[in-house]
Formats: sequence, C-alpha cells, structure tokens
Amino acid sequence: MAFFMDAEVTLGTKLLEIFYILTGLITIYTGVKNAQDKENPSRAGTAFFWIILGIVIAFGRWIPAKVTGVLVIVMCIPAILKKVSVGKHDKPQEAETKANFEKVGMKIFLPALSIGGFALIFAVFTDLGALVGLGVGVLVSAVLLCAFLKSNTPKVLLNDSERMLSTVGPLSMLPQLLACLGAVFTAAGVGDVIADIVGNIIPKGNVNLGIIIYAIGMVLFTMIMGNAFAAITVMTVGIGTPFVLAYGADPVLIGMVGLTCGYCGTLLTPMAANFNIVPIALLDMKNRFTVIKNQVVVAVIMLVFQICYMIAFK
Repeated sequence: MAFFMDAEVTLGTKLLEIFYILTGLITIYTGVKNAQDKENPSRAGTAFFWIILGIVIAFGRWIPAKVTGVLVIVMCIPAILKKVSVGKHDKPQEAETKANFEKVGMKIFLPALSIGGFALIFAVFTDLGALVGLGVGVLVSAVLLCAFLKSNTPKVLLNDSERMLSTVGPLSMLPQLLACLGAVFTAAGVGDVIADIVGNIIPKGNVNLGIIIYAIGMVLFTMIMGNAFAAITVMTVGIGTPFVLAYGADPVLIGMVGLTCGYCGTLLTPMAANFNIVPIALLDMKNRFTVIKNQVVVAVIMLVFQICYMIAFK
C-alpha cells in the first residue's frame, strides 16, 4: 500500500497500476481456467504460461527486475515447445448471435468507440494520460454491454476475456517484448551505428533526403520490431536528430509524422501481432498474410503523403 499512499506518485500512475493489476488478474484467471480444463491437450503448459504472465503484469512493480527477467524467460518455454493451446470454449451459436444483434442493433459499436473516445478525452483534457482513459473506456464499455443485454453478466465478460486471450495465445506478449527490444537497441548504441552508416550516404545538410530516409527507416524498423514506439527511439537517435532536426526542421512535426510513418510499417508486418495476427486467429483465416495483403496499398499511399507533408512543412 506504500505505493498508493505515496504523495509523490501521481494519481495517473496509481490508476494505471490498478488497471495493470486488473489485467494481470484476468490473465491469471485464464491460466487457472485452462488448468481445470480436461479437454485442453496442454493444460499444464497453458496454465503455467498464463499464470506467470499474469503475475508479471499485475505485480511487476514490486517484483525485483532480475526475478521478472527469469520469470519471462521461463514463461517462454512452454510457448516455444508449443505447449500453450486453446481449451474448451462455449462459443455463442449463430442463432444466439443473430438474436442478440436484433436486440442491440448498431449500438454494438458504442462500447468499442467508448474505449478510443475516453483515451482521447483523458489525453487532451486531463493530466492522467491516455492509458488511464483507455482503462476507463474498457470499464465503461463493459457497463454498456451489460446494459444492452441482461445475459451479459460479469462472469460472461470474464469468460469471454479468457476466450480471447486463449485464442490469441502467446502472441499476446509480443508487443511488450518488442517494446523492450527498442530500449535494448537504444542502450546498445544501435542508433549511433545507424548514424555512422547513413552519414556516408546523405550529403551534409540535405534535409529532404534525410526526411525520406528517416521515414522509410521508421517503416522498416517498425516492420522488424512490430512497434512504432520502439522503432522511433532508435531511428530518431540514428537519423532524425543528426540529419533532420539538426538543420532546423520542426521537431514536433517531424516527431509526430515520423511516428505515423512507423504505423505504415505496422500495417505491413506479422510482427505487429495485435493488428495483423490476432484478427486472423479470431476469424480462423486460412492465409496468415491476408490482412497484410489488403493493407499494402493503403500503407504505401499514406507513407508517400506523410513524406511529402514533412518536406513541405518542415
């Protein structure tokens, strides 16, 4: 309780920690439920994976860093051995789904919109941060779902959360690992190495060429790392700062649009699991590159537009 009573810790940080604890508890529940599922062919490995992941998410702030590192490595073992599988799930039948849609109608989109809406409101109008708004939006969406249908009890929502996590499987931990990879790359001096390489290619003072290489680099690094937030640190240190910002370009504009260039890379890589792998798993698509193939043209058009925008308004 010392953390939550500490006056030096901001309210936003405390609220965010509460959401992490709730998320971790749901993840632990996923492990416990799979451990009790006799129809799961790998229930021991599945339970082990989800329970360890839940402990790290919920209580990571109070666990020593070295212990957390060991837990993450151990947690990956059943995933590597393909011992994390999906157990029995009571999926709603088609008739039930159709009947529920007739009752709810297009209001079904309100819960999803509330998540993004509250994240935006909290980011713009409060000091609590977008992530806290995201958590509040999830709670509001749960209340809305319960209000729309009496059958949407808290237990149903909890079991559906477990079903989604189990369906996605170990890929759910990929964003966190990739974000850590960005910090590791930065600490290892990868940005400085990139700066040395690019310095031999870009003529000194050619800001426009620097912007083009920075934007394309953001796309490529995001494709490798699966996370634009992880890529932007390395690329800004290696290219953005020495070859673009150093010659008077607006840091706000370059940083903001450079990040969205990275999002173009997100559309093009299976490493961005939440966007390109999760939908395939949830919809049982046969080709795991179907989503990416349909996003290539959009990504290229957005990238070209953003490069032109940075050059025009730098």
